Amino acid sequence: MCDARNSVAYMGVLGDIGRRARGAAAWFTQPLLPDDLLGTLNPLWSATEPHARVVGLRREAADTTTLLLRTGRARTPHRAGQFVGIGIRLDGVWQWRTYSVTSCPDDPLLAVTITEVPGGTVSGALAHRTPVGALLRIGPPAGEFVLPEPVPEKLLFVTAGSGITPVMGMLRDLAATRPETLGGAVVVHCDRTPEELVFGPELRALAGATGLRLVERHTAADGRLTPDGLADAVPDWAARQTWACGPGGLLDALTEHWSRYGDPDALHVERFVPPTPAADTGSGGRVTFTTSGITAEAGPGVPLMAAGEAAGALLPNGCRMGICHTCVGKLRSGGVCDLRTGDVHDTPGQSVRTCVSGAAGDVEIEL
Repeated sequence: MCDARNSVAYMGVLGDIGRRARGAAAWFTQPLLPDDLLGTLNPLWSATEPHARVVGLRREAADTTTLLLRTGRARTPHRAGQFVGIGIRLDGVWQWRTYSVTSCPDDPLLAVTITEVPGGTVSGALAHRTPVGALLRIGPPAGEFVLPEPVPEKLLFVTAGSGITPVMGMLRDLAATRPETLGGAVVVHCDRTPEELVFGPELRALAGATGLRLVERHTAADGRLTPDGLADAVPDWAARQTWACGPGGLLDALTEHWSRYGDPDALHVERFVPPTPAADTGSGGRVTFTTSGITAEAGPGVPLMAAGEAAGALLPNGCRMGICHTCVGKLRSGGVCDLRTGDVHDTPGQSVRTCVSGAAGDVEIEL
């Protein structure tokens, strides 16, 4: 058996060698740091600028495509139901949007499913003009629209259109890890026609294999789903833990219905639409990101994050809706305006969510 003191000394020597090796690597790669060099050789190797490569495409509906992504070593595991930020370069500028992950947490490839928004430049490019081999940027997973542990025995999922995407991630995960749970679950999914129902064939197959009860509502023939229609389709809705995602009107109606006739805590809602901006959205100004050294002009109502990214800054991001706190930086000087409320904050050291904050004059942020 080795003497403990010799062992400690030996480990100290190894640690010193490791530090010298890293120092040498940094010296040889000046002015680039080792991670910068790795990212230059292969963007998927970078830990500071995570990227993903499109390795497959799957058409889910005429306006909806699933991108299969190979991510790098910086990938953070997600929970079923969460979303990630996806960045695509358009006209030389990185544009970011958030999309639900539809693959299981343990799948080797990350799947995100994108529905083109009418008039949406980014969603249209991702859904229809992103080829296999394309390189995208990717943000960390975020979001609280997830199932708890233990999973409730009686589940209800209510979705419409692309609102099925986070729920599809949950259903696939349950089918892979605890398929018995699906035998008591109900999915109410709405779209215009049977052919347009996103994930329709897979949902029908899943229902046949697990006992999941699938209720399809084809709005072109049946009209939009209402709380009364939901109660007719699922009489025991009030006894179920419910996850709902879809258009704002549907979610508003369900929220009111649960508040009046059910348990509001049993309804879990995911909204894809950012909060409505306040009437007073700040005067705008020059924003300086002190860590990266990048300065950008942010007009009135323009989020600090958007202004920085347009100027080439690589900023932390997640939901881009003020929910996940991934984009937070400290206020060094100046003031910012909360674009949702119009409130101005100017206390140095205060945490600022750059995705929902605008400039109230010139401002410095530690990012």
